[in-house]
Parts: sequence; C-alpha cells; structure tokens
Amino acid sequence: MTLTATRFDWVRQLVHRESAIVLAPGKEYLVEARLLPLARKMGLADVDQLVDAVRSRPRPDDTRQIVEALTTNETSWFRDGDPFTALTSTVLPALQSARGPAERLQIWSAACSSGQEAYTIAMLLEDAMPNAATRVSITATDISREMVERTRAGRFSQLEVNRGLPAPMLVRHFQRAGSEWEVSPTLRRMVATRECNLAAPLPRMGPFDVVYLRNVLIYFDLPTKQAILRRVRELMRPDGWLFLGAAETTLGVDDSWSRVVIGRTSAYRPLKGA
Repeated sequence: MTLTATRFDWVRQLVHRESAIVLAPGKEYLVEARLLPLARKMGLADVDQLVDAVRSRPRPDDTRQIVEALTTNETSWFRDGDPFTALTSTVLPALQSARGPAERLQIWSAACSSGQEAYTIAMLLEDAMPNAATRVSITATDISREMVERTRAGRFSQLEVNRGLPAPMLVRHFQRAGSEWEVSPTLRRMVATRECNLAAPLPRMGPFDVVYLRNVLIYFDLPTKQAILRRVRELMRPDGWLFLGAAETTLGVDDSWSRVVIGRTSAYRPLKGA
C-alpha cells in the first residue's frame, strides 16, 4: 500500500461530503484497490499521486470519478429473493385492489447499480400482469453516472446473467447482442433511469407505490439514514411499500414506519399522520 494517512483522510472527507458514505479507519486497503485503476487510467503511478493531483487542481469530473469508484456496485438477479416473492405474492395484489384499472403503478429501484434489480422487477411484473409495459413505470437511480448508463443500455455479460438469472427468464426476456445479452424492448420501456444522490435533496419523482432501497442504508451514519428515510417517505404514496436490505431496518432509526412481515421478509409502510 502507498496511501498515506493524510491522503486517506482527504479521500474519506471527500466521499462523505459528496455522498455521505462513511469510510471508517481500516478501509485504506479498499480505497487503494478501488482508486488504483483510476490512477492508472489518468497516467499516474499510484493513488498518492492521484490524490495529490486532484487536491492541487480539483475538477468536478475527477472528484466525481473518485466518489463513484468508492461506491459499492455489488448486485445480482433476484438478490436475496424474498423481497421479489413478496412483490408478486402480496404487494402487487394489494396495489391492484387499491388502485383503479387506469392507474399506473410506479416503482423505484434506488441505488440500482447496473440495473439487475430494476429489470428483475420488470420481468416479474411482465409475467404477472397483462400489458405491464403500459401499466408499470420503474425508475432506476444511482449516484454513479456509469451505473446509470449501464442500466439504460440494458446489456449484460454472460458472467452477469449467470449470477441468479433463471434460464427460462433469460430466454423469454433477453436477446443475444454479440457476446452480451440485451433486455427486450418491452422491459426497456418499463425502466427509466436517472442519476440520484440519496444523501442530497431528491429530484421530483413519483409518487411511488413501491420503493426498493436495499443494502444502502448500511453505508450511512444515523442522521443520514434518518434524512434518507424521510425524503423517501415524501416521495411515496400513503399506502406504499418500502423494501430494505436484510440487515437494515427502520426500527430505532425512524419511527414513522410500520413493519409488515411477508413470508420470510419484511416491508415497511408509512404510518398515517406521520
């Protein structure tokens, strides 16, 4: 490792200021591993040189690339499966019962990474609802411009489709595009993409019937978690449903949500009057 304590502290403060992500002491190796490819891309020998260059001549594009390199983009199809089972078994029937036949369902896949979650939802609803492409709108957002562009492209490598995508769904919803797989035009019409920093004021979106905000809150401190949950609630319908990661909860963080157990998972719903 070449990253000094002073330079790590500068990176830590930059990332927290721009994204509210907390890089605790002990994450020096992670920073080194994530930023070294960026340093090499810029023709620099190591991460110390990268940090010195950006500190001496700060440019928005360079700082953005540093922050994006340090955001976690781990994802797969049907990740932790139960929240998707809950969508089709419980949430979708409840929403269809509560909504008029002409009302469009709006779903938000927040911190969508390269798009597997958003397209997983699209596939499930396409299989569960007639004319889903005209009845469902899925908004996929991420802080990373690269991830948003990848989601918009809807193209995945063989290795990526091997991570959790059932073969029948691959055949039904994808087509070959050279060495990659491309989502069908129907799925693409269901998914809209945009950049979004959850730790900053959110853009005008929604109102959402369902929000998937999974494996995101674990990277923030308590005040930021509270602020994000408040902002998300403001973009939801009063009877909407929120899915968090298996290690995440609103309990002890924001008491304006009620927890609903659905099979082997839980969803959270805004409390009336909160």
